[in-house]
Amino acid sequence: RLLSSRALLPPPPRSDRHPSSSATLTMSGYDEGQVFWSDQQLSDKTQNVQGLVQAFKKFIREFPAGLEFPYRDQLRKNTAMHEHRLEVNLDDLNSFDQESYTQVHDRPAEMLPHFEAAAKEVYAGMVVGKRDDDAPIPDIQVILTTTSEPTGMRDLAAKHYSKLVHVQGIVIQAGKPTVKATAIMLQCKSCKITKEVYVKPGLEGCVFPRVCDNRSADGSRNDCGLDPYNIIAEKSTYVDIQKLKIQELPEQVPTGEMPRHIVVTLDRHLVGRIMPGAVISASGIYTIQAGAGKPGKLGANSGAVRQPYLRVVGISEATGVGGRMTDTDFTAEEEGKFNQMASDPDFFAKMQRSIAPSIFGHDDIRTALALSMFGGQSKDVNGKHRIRGDINVLLLGDPGTAKSQFLKYVEKSMSRAVFTTGKGASAVGLTAGVHKDPITREWTLEGGALVLADTGVCLIDEFDKMSDQDRTSIHEAMEQQTISIAKAGITTVLNTRTSVLAAANPTFGRYDDMKSAVDNIDFQTTILSRFDMIFIIRDTREEERDKRIARHVMGLHAAGANSPMVEGEIDLETLRRYVCYARHKCKPRLSAAGAKRLQDEYIRIRQRLAQAGGPNGDAAPAIPITVRQLEAIIRISESLAKITLSPIATERHVEEAVQLFKESTEDAASRGLMQDGMTSGQMLKDVQRSEEMIRGKLGIGMWVPERSLVADLASKGVSETAARRAMSIMLQRQELELRSQGKYVCRKR
Repeated sequence: RLLSSRALLPPPPRSDRHPSSSATLTMSGYDEGQVFWSDQQLSDKTQNVQGLVQAFKKFIREFPAGLEFPYRDQLRKNTAMHEHRLEVNLDDLNSFDQESYTQVHDRPAEMLPHFEAAAKEVYAGMVVGKRDDDAPIPDIQVILTTTSEPTGMRDLAAKHYSKLVHVQGIVIQAGKPTVKATAIMLQCKSCKITKEVYVKPGLEGCVFPRVCDNRSADGSRNDCGLDPYNIIAEKSTYVDIQKLKIQELPEQVPTGEMPRHIVVTLDRHLVGRIMPGAVISASGIYTIQAGAGKPGKLGANSGAVRQPYLRVVGISEATGVGGRMTDTDFTAEEEGKFNQMASDPDFFAKMQRSIAPSIFGHDDIRTALALSMFGGQSKDVNGKHRIRGDINVLLLGDPGTAKSQFLKYVEKSMSRAVFTTGKGASAVGLTAGVHKDPITREWTLEGGALVLADTGVCLIDEFDKMSDQDRTSIHEAMEQQTISIAKAGITTVLNTRTSVLAAANPTFGRYDDMKSAVDNIDFQTTILSRFDMIFIIRDTREEERDKRIARHVMGLHAAGANSPMVEGEIDLETLRRYVCYARHKCKPRLSAAGAKRLQDEYIRIRQRLAQAGGPNGDAAPAIPITVRQLEAIIRISESLAKITLSPIATERHVEEAVQLFKESTEDAASRGLMQDGMTSGQMLKDVQRSEEMIRGKLGIGMWVPERSLVADLASKGVSETAARRAMSIMLQRQELELRSQGKYVCRKR
């Protein structure tokens, strides 16, 4: 007989042993006469495993934090709430036992089961005498976290295979939680013998035996046929599992390249904790997915080429990136620097000049973009009603007025920003959609641009190129800041707590002063009312202004990257950090005096627009001034206070907010209502009549002196203002052309 236990007999003398050979020792007292002893490698392996388990048990029981033992207390607290998990910070393990940390980092797939076995033994020792002896001890899941620097998705390579890696990213797709077997109980159809097959974790599977292992009394294998086993589902063991897809953070993607993504799997207590749009920090085992390939080929479908994925052993929502900050993300030196900056009386002007410094003019738009970056203060009324604090801005203007440049600068200035275009975005791409996985055939939830920009800013260029159906889909996202999904059995609500900055061109390319804002941009009133500020940017032809713009552009191009106009008074990184600090720290509220002033101003604005509409209301404002606009002024006031880290939005902040609202939304709403003392209905009729008279007087290609044309129209009862307005509109449409330094008018078409 061959006995592997050393406890049955003493070891042979040292001189008779050799590490690579077996020794034989004759002993008396045994009937068989001889006993064989072997120094097997399995014993050393078992001894090593027991040593690792003991080391992990010692860490859980004895790791100190002052006068407390946090992991032992955490295990007792979690199991008391029937949550059989233990969260371990790898930095603590490294400081307590560096060798165990190295083993976990280099061989996580092998070490993690031993770590969980140690946690289970510690828990079993805690409940001795407190539960039935026959009750099974539940498994304990060990969740690993770390504060180390994350590895970029672009840096993951073959050298990281089977190692523990730490990554950060944004969740763009989440599958439904499903169930996976960890141990499958099989039963032979013929001899009824049972066999348990263990399944590897992650996306790995298992192979069922093709023949029965049962043997008869004489040692021969029973002939139970091929594939004799059936699965006994009720005796198998299962765990919850979920699959996510995470993508690089926007600030980590190099310019001009596609963002990288990786599939991750969660199991047990990690399932169901993360939704699309969340910025996560995940620690996991970098491994490859097993798949069947075509023999004899080395390509995408061959067995030698596998798809990598991350088997997560610890996950949490990240802070310090993507706009999500905590108190620990700012140092005392930074806080002191930011408070000193905010106390500067000229700080607001410096902030304004630092927004897109390479663009000439448009100070009011710079202010609006700064307010949108900082945002107002959201309010949650008793947990039942939420009022948004983010500020939405629409830039409507002629081509070449730097609208897209403004949006691009905001994208660089914000820690979390998503840029898209109206032509290249659909309703699903902006909100969220449900897609079927081509491999598993399961429905997965995938967030769009507004979901990915949660707690940040979403920038939409060419907003007018979107279809009406796509624009309608973002109504809920812009006001309620949620997206409701009810498709393919998935019913959920996703957060879209984001500011929307949109840029659009007028309907016919250039803005027509004789038409209202709705006529110029062809938007529905419902979408216009959701913008807090609407700016109309005109490319006016003024000689002095054109000279200043030309000098600015020439100076910018001559100096290149060294131009002081490229970098503002506050550098981009400082501006980004300051915005994050103000959004996290400052929660301003409206003062009583400011609220009274705001109430009076809101009533005056409503009265002015009602009077401008005429007695019959035939010239109603293009953009209705409703309670939404009152809330918009409140948000603007709070944002003005937040820029200077003021806890109270005072009456002065309200005055500035009202003035900015008048220069933007109210101005856009009243355009076309009053023109030189006439209502828009009267002026519009005179201008249309003048256009018809000009077309009747001038044939295509004919010339006429400009003064004589205006005088001729005035002699027929048309005012000079209406005549010149008609000529200006026809010049913009390129129906007319000025020649000889504007002395003659020529009809082109």
